[in-house]
Amino acid sequence: MLIGIPKETKDCEYRVAITPGGVQALKAHGHKVLIENNAGLGSGITNAEFSTAGAELVGSAAEVWQRADIVMKIKEPQVSEYGFLRAEQILYTYLHLAAQPQLTKVLLDKGVTSVAYETIELDNGTLPLLTPMSEVAGRMATQIGAHCLEKNSGGKGILLGGVPGVQRGHVVIIGGGVAGSNAAKVALGMGARVTIIDIDAKRLAYLDDVFFNRIDTMMSSAENISAAVRTADLLIGTVLVTGARAPVLVSTELIKSMEAGSVVVDVAIDQGGCIETSKVTTHAEPVFKCHEVMHYGIDNIPGCVPRTSSYAITNVTLQYALLLADMGYTDAINASPALRRGINTYGGKITHPAVAATAG
Repeated sequence: MLIGIPKETKDCEYRVAITPGGVQALKAHGHKVLIENNAGLGSGITNAEFSTAGAELVGSAAEVWQRADIVMKIKEPQVSEYGFLRAEQILYTYLHLAAQPQLTKVLLDKGVTSVAYETIELDNGTLPLLTPMSEVAGRMATQIGAHCLEKNSGGKGILLGGVPGVQRGHVVIIGGGVAGSNAAKVALGMGARVTIIDIDAKRLAYLDDVFFNRIDTMMSSAENISAAVRTADLLIGTVLVTGARAPVLVSTELIKSMEAGSVVVDVAIDQGGCIETSKVTTHAEPVFKCHEVMHYGIDNIPGCVPRTSSYAITNVTLQYALLLADMGYTDAINASPALRRGINTYGGKITHPAVAATAG
């Protein structure tokens, strides 16, 4: 098969959907790889490196989309790419359709077969293609939040770790999954006081164990969320329901109760956000103030560290790309239940239950 890698077009998205090692693996299985000129430069990967690995470089995104049997991307197609979409090829990328009603309609109208990285799910509920980017986003969320708390960034002027004799900053994390636990790891490393809120008692027990009782854990309830948010210097939202819109757990009224200069980082914004006052922002203008609280709403946080992220994503996407290319769509999804769960649209229909429920 012919696998195409266009250059990403989303604002300040520097990742690329494959690395030279990924190209070599596809070539070893007898497939051809097309890569748009300079697609890897943002991740520090040159055209020469891709050529040496065996890829064919082409001059335009249009040529990649026109020739490829499978198009691999990082982010969902942007409006400028809608015209390239067609039913005869497989789109393999992050989609987050719960927050993308316009794109959902386009995919259905065009009959596109779309495979969403974020809904490929193992039998045990693990999301292997979402995990590495959740790790990056969680760690970045604390790092970004700490920067936003600086006075010259509009924050209240708090050092998360404090110093001897001065109270340390309080980081409240809603959602104790991959992103939340990684946010906690960095926050603890900075010396902050950390509270994690989750709906799963077993998960909280696990986190309490692995963090050696150095964090506070709370069961998710309106009362507990309210109590924690009111004292938070940095609030990080990481709630995830696979394929569905994130539930809104922090109200506008709660945000109003936070001290001026506090910071919100809503990692769940790519699925609609779990904080009522959140909205999608861009890397060019990442932060806005609402009720005197600083909000960071980037929906592609790992794009800040593209070198790390591009290699991390190739590590997990490659095996399913090989499955699709080696076996073809039908045999591949019959062979892999995990891949089958990744199908979001096919033949003008939504095929993932959570995506369908969100779309009505």
